[in-house]
Amino acid sequence: MGARILVVDDDPVQRRLLEAMIKRFDHTPVITDGAEAALKLLDSPEGADIECIVLDLVMPDLDGMGMLGKLRERGSQLPVIVQTAQGSIDTVVSAMRAGAVDFCVKPVSAERLQVSLRNALAQAVLADEVRRMQKSADGKLSLKDLSTKSPRMQAALTLAQKAAVSDIPVLIEGESGTGKELFARAVHAAGPRAKKPFIAVNCGAIPANLVESILFGHEKGSFTGAAEKQNGKFLEADGGTLFLDEIGELPADAQVKLLRALQEGEIDPVGSRKPVKVDFRLVSATNKDLMALVRAGSFREDLFYRLHIYPVTLPPLRERMEDVPDLVKRFVARFAAEEGKRVRSVSAEAMQLLSAYKWPGNVRQLENTVFRAVVLAGADEIGISEFPQVASQVPGYEQVALLAAPPSIPSPSTQPSAPLIVAEEPEAAAGDRLELVDFHGHVRPMETLEAEIIRFTITHYRGRMTEVARRLGIGRSTLYRKLKELGLEAETTADHGDV
Repeated sequence: MGARILVVDDDPVQRRLLEAMIKRFDHTPVITDGAEAALKLLDSPEGADIECIVLDLVMPDLDGMGMLGKLRERGSQLPVIVQTAQGSIDTVVSAMRAGAVDFCVKPVSAERLQVSLRNALAQAVLADEVRRMQKSADGKLSLKDLSTKSPRMQAALTLAQKAAVSDIPVLIEGESGTGKELFARAVHAAGPRAKKPFIAVNCGAIPANLVESILFGHEKGSFTGAAEKQNGKFLEADGGTLFLDEIGELPADAQVKLLRALQEGEIDPVGSRKPVKVDFRLVSATNKDLMALVRAGSFREDLFYRLHIYPVTLPPLRERMEDVPDLVKRFVARFAAEEGKRVRSVSAEAMQLLSAYKWPGNVRQLENTVFRAVVLAGADEIGISEFPQVASQVPGYEQVALLAAPPSIPSPSTQPSAPLIVAEEPEAAAGDRLELVDFHGHVRPMETLEAEIIRFTITHYRGRMTEVARRLGIGRSTLYRKLKELGLEAETTADHGDV
């Protein structure tokens, strides 16, 4: 699930140390012994998956500064963390000016390297997402910007790339939320009409009595309320691309006019006495089986065959799960920036949860889920507890869902309880729950609850006090102070040894 990190260092001892640390952080290290070897690797197919570089500045032949210069010449966007035993201010300034995003002095500690990697990867994802959003806003988002690791999605992109260079009508098929409009915009941007208008229309959102007027336009006084002439969407798209989403929702009258527009290249505005020539490229989309609609008599068969010349099917997210981690990282970077949150990453456990869910709402559902998690996040890393709605539907994670539920008011005859810690194992025991009220229905004292929380967390994380403190959101010194205040110091030492 982690990133592929390229290590460039001529010192074998340093390479082994960096390799071990990077593996501890759940990333995949790729090791090279010099800048020349690293540049060759980046030029190979294996280099396409590299997400960050840890670069030694002092090396024989081509040194670190020389490699930074080569990367700049290539226009590389990879974040580079430089490290050297000579940590002078001049060296830092030179490295940063040459394109490095961070600087570490040898020997770098695991904590320092982890923070550098986390920040560098988050910064790179955010920069990439900003570039994508800017391209999308400018109408320049191309098919090459829609990266994927899924063979099925890659096949769809290849088909679209071939169709983009012509004016052939493209029908994008796929479930709701798979990104059909984004795909249509990329097809437009990759074709010869890229500098012309892209007009998107959701056919399912137009009232039936206004479909013809909105799509084909109308003349002044052609019907009650037509106070002035209006150009329809076809004329707005003249010279460019018209995208008709949910085309299966078009009423029968509009289907006839659409067929004429495709066959003759002209439209009949409402109230007009003569047809109007229009030059457009049609891209349509549907989340329904159009052939089934044809058999049911609600969609014209001749129009179906006119639209179905070049179908491209977008796979649902559950069939391209290898793309989930990259999508999550992009959404986290974007929403953290928009919401002003200092969220940098998603925990490995949370990513496993998101990769286990089937996502019936596809990419749109994933996007909204990550948005909610970023808003809820109280730390720089999103954990599993920020996804209770997803966890409630994934075997082994059901307890997380209860964390989001507001506590109910207990009656004296009941003893409700809420989960304390999320347990990934399906066989989670009743001891994994915190009793909030006593036998008489009264809330238990804060000191007692706090002691049980700390005791459980120490047991749950097997006495790893750094992890215990991190999960509780407190420092190690605060944790030890609380152990002493609550009388747990001797107990935890006996149970777990040296804590």
